[in-house]
Amino acid sequence: MEPKYLLIATTNQGKFKEIFEILSALDVSRGGNFRVISLRDLCDSEECFAGDERRFAMSDFDGLEEDGETFSENAVKKAKFYYEKIGLLTVSEDSGIIVSALTGELGVKTRRWGEGENASDEAWIEFFMKRMSSEKDRSAKFVCSACVCGENDDGEEVCEVFDGETFGKITEKIEAPILGGLPLSSCFLPEGREKVYAALSADEKNAISHRGKAISKVLEFLKNTDK
Repeated sequence: MEPKYLLIATTNQGKFKEIFEILSALDVSRGGNFRVISLRDLCDSEECFAGDERRFAMSDFDGLEEDGETFSENAVKKAKFYYEKIGLLTVSEDSGIIVSALTGELGVKTRRWGEGENASDEAWIEFFMKRMSSEKDRSAKFVCSACVCGENDDGEEVCEVFDGETFGKITEKIEAPILGGLPLSSCFLPEGREKVYAALSADEKNAISHRGKAISKVLEFLKNTDK
């Protein structure tokens, strides 16, 4: 049977790596029925992934606004956006942190908050840590909503959403090297752990993280529907 394509639609390479670590179990290289690809694969390859003569560039995907009021709204919006443009089974996610001391300030706006989405990881996290420096309540939780969008066997569009969350706290200083695209991983200490996200191995983090929980549900959904 000819393998199907599964697109992980994110421009954040740190997020892509974490999602791929889980969904690669579905790839043909691991005995699965999918070719798991990224937006960069889509744009850099000569292969016509959409089954016609179209070629894609990253600029083709401009115009997506993450203006939903919830993580799930944004996840669905992103998955539908890429699916409708490309025509491949698509996985997208939206995630962020909710900090008790900064009620209403981050959440779905996490990366756009503070120094803004165009700031370097280092500048963003420096602003965040300064903002938190006087706060005694350092409790927080990370939230992720992941969406799978594509066609079912009857040719009907299906969009399924899967959620994950992890409680913890913000450490008083950066405790691990900053991971590209994931600056908060260096100062978020999940409950029951002695190491921040960024200091955990990939397997350890995927087992407990908000994104790992949501994407693991995606994995099981795709395994169960691709039989």
